[in-house]
Amino acid sequence: MQQYRIKIPLTRRAPGLMYCRKEDKGTMILLIFTTYFNMNRLKPEVDIVLDILKAVLLAQPLSSFTQSLLHQYQERGGLSKKQLQGLHSKALKVNTIPQGKLATLEAIILRKHANHRSELPAAVPLYTKDVARGKMIEAILIKHPQHKRVLFFKLKFDNNEVFSATELTELQKFNKLFG
Repeated sequence: MQQYRIKIPLTRRAPGLMYCRKEDKGTMILLIFTTYFNMNRLKPEVDIVLDILKAVLLAQPLSSFTQSLLHQYQERGGLSKKQLQGLHSKALKVNTIPQGKLATLEAIILRKHANHRSELPAAVPLYTKDVARGKMIEAILIKHPQHKRVLFFKLKFDNNEVFSATELTELQKFNKLFG
């Protein structure tokens, strides 16, 4: 755990202070405690990712990719899965890195959450025409071409609109009467 001391004037307020104490002459000392990001690590002093980053940087000092990864790791305390995969591919080319550290890096990569999207479902039409309904409507309209309710059903059927249960029973009743 690291401890930083910052002196600021008493007139300023800092939100979210963990601890502060007054000092004479109008200033106060802030004690800010920082901890590691992963609190559940077994040995927090062992940092495989940082060791591999430094080893790759020693082997390839002009690599801007490795430099940016190191900067981000120091600033944010971690790397994304894709960044770790890129680091792993760089580290495989360096012969001085022990295989155990590479295996640990692979385990860290596998433990990370994979952000993948599921495939889109196949496009299915919202409404499928029922051939039997169409035949019922046509059979009724052959015998009675001016029947207003059946003409309404034909219009609804042609526009691919869904029939309600009462409309379906009414159509079946017309089919029994006129068919």
